[in-house]
Amino acid sequence: MRGTTSLVFETSTAHASLALAGPDQVRTQRGFRSDRNHNAMLFDPLAELLQGGAREEIGMVLVGSGPGSYSGTRVGIAAAQGVAIALGCPAMAVPSILAVPSAAKGARCMAIGDARRGGFWSVRIEEFRLAGEPSLTDALGLESVVSAALAEGIAVVSFEEPERFPLAESHARCVRLEIPDATRLWQAWLGTDDETREKWSKAIPQPLYLKPPHITPAKRSWLGGPG
Repeated sequence: MRGTTSLVFETSTAHASLALAGPDQVRTQRGFRSDRNHNAMLFDPLAELLQGGAREEIGMVLVGSGPGSYSGTRVGIAAAQGVAIALGCPAMAVPSILAVPSAAKGARCMAIGDARRGGFWSVRIEEFRLAGEPSLTDALGLESVVSAALAEGIAVVSFEEPERFPLAESHARCVRLEIPDATRLWQAWLGTDDETREKWSKAIPQPLYLKPPHITPAKRSWLGGPG
């Protein structure tokens, strides 16, 4: 019989965290800050959480899927899957943007982010689930969606400094810098509906892509086979 404890990874930003939780509360959380070195800094707090008999109690592993730092998110997912395989329990990915303070208790909010190369993404959140996939837009489109959300009284949040977005000053001042953590990721898992949990449970953990993964075609025609 699997244990009732959840091991939770949230590594999609520079402020990474891990937690042991359940069945009714978070028992402990460990955090670290790393801009590009999650793969080196993750394992000391992980080993600390797995000391003693903790590993025998773990029945589920949760991991944040972003959007956020692509390398940080991949490190967390790889570690979560490795631990789940070793312990013989399932690993599930939960969007990291559900684990911000403005989404607590299922509140409505909108998350925005820099998709690079002049692109930006946004997605609305309600009841610990995404209202669709993150959508991509340009600077004008970002101004429009942020203006509309604020007019509705919906909080706008980002993992990134608001100053980096090409928004009117009055709108930029309203964007909240919020960081997800492992505790709130576990709360998002508990708070969402059964249908969403089932969807997450059936999916292979992977980063929440803003665009389809790019595959470069072979430059040599013979590598593509006959025809």
